Amino acid sequence: MNDASRTHLVLIPSYNTGPKLFETVREARERWAPVWVVVDGSTDGTGQELQRMAAQDPHLKVIVLPENQGKGSAVLTGLEAAQRAGFTHALAMDSDGQHPADLIPTFMQQSQARPDAMILGKPVFDASAPLARVYGRRLSNGWTNLETLFAGVGDSLFGFRVYPVDGLIEVMRSQPWMRRFDFDTEAVVRLAWRGVAPINVDAPVKYLRVEDGGVSHFNYVRDNILLTWMHARLLAETLVRLPVLLMRRLRGLPPFQYLGRP
Repeated sequence: MNDASRTHLVLIPSYNTGPKLFETVREARERWAPVWVVVDGSTDGTGQELQRMAAQDPHLKVIVLPENQGKGSAVLTGLEAAQRAGFTHALAMDSDGQHPADLIPTFMQQSQARPDAMILGKPVFDASAPLARVYGRRLSNGWTNLETLFAGVGDSLFGFRVYPVDGLIEVMRSQPWMRRFDFDTEAVVRLAWRGVAPINVDAPVKYLRVEDGGVSHFNYVRDNILLTWMHARLLAETLVRLPVLLMRRLRGLPPFQYLGRP
């Protein structure tokens, strides 16, 4: 794609993804411009190669962080740069090939039609999905529904989604969390608390094997502890916010919308 949007960009945080990153970036660039990549302290040489790619592509921007700070921090760095450049929305996608680049235009169109909303990918799993991850996702989604008073979040963990830039920056600057693996879920909950409507769109997800170039930095012990702590905080804050949230629900939050598989 050669015509660059002035409002919507693709934002890809990456940490030691290896060659799969280049494939992800190329696929994203074939479908959208601009594409920005935040290299989060990677030590695999991908930052240097991406900078060479960007030198040949005016619609590819690369931000290299000197040290690994976590997915949320990398996304925030990209969002702040996007805000300074005048962008209003960012589609975040992972760098490891799990997210469907062919749906980028569909998600962007939904966001352009409803700029007040967040466009959330609702994952459709195939046989490659580890059952432990699938069941863990269901549990996390259950807690998210409670924390948002069933505002209509179809999935709280799938990171393929379009955010309003200004709103998400305000949310992240207001508290010290959301800087690592807890980013995706907490971003959705806190935006829902602000009245940002979730619009869910089916999106296939694939888990790549190591021999196919798949890379995962998920640690079952560390990251599940992080998620448990996150939900404990969010549930406690939900109780504090409950009168306001209930009043807003009674007055009518933005309607939950679900779009089936494109």
